[in-house]
Amino acid sequence: MSEIDLDLQTVEEELTDEGDGDDDSGGRVVLGVLDGSTPEEEWLAAIDDGQTLVLSVEGDVNELASGFARDVRDADGELMHFRGFLVVTPPGVSIDTSRLD
Repeated sequence: MSEIDLDLQTVEEELTDEGDGDDDSGGRVVLGVLDGSTPEEEWLAAIDDGQTLVLSVEGDVNELASGFARDVRDADGELMHFRGFLVVTPPGVSIDTSRLD
């Protein structure tokens, strides 16, 4: 067998730096309530940071999401209303609906 030179300490440090959870960056799933009380700019900022939103809808989803849905779609994010929740993903994160068939 050939010898592989792996620097596990460097890899471990990189993983620790990225996954320490102390910042408000992407890769998070944010649970919230879509009822009109949160400014649409906050939802857009979360999506811009790479976060996925799972929002319990209290009211008309079309009306409540109208302020940010187009911006999310224009940025290649996705939105899906599912069982009383609105799932909103940032660009590069797709919603897999194949198990719903």
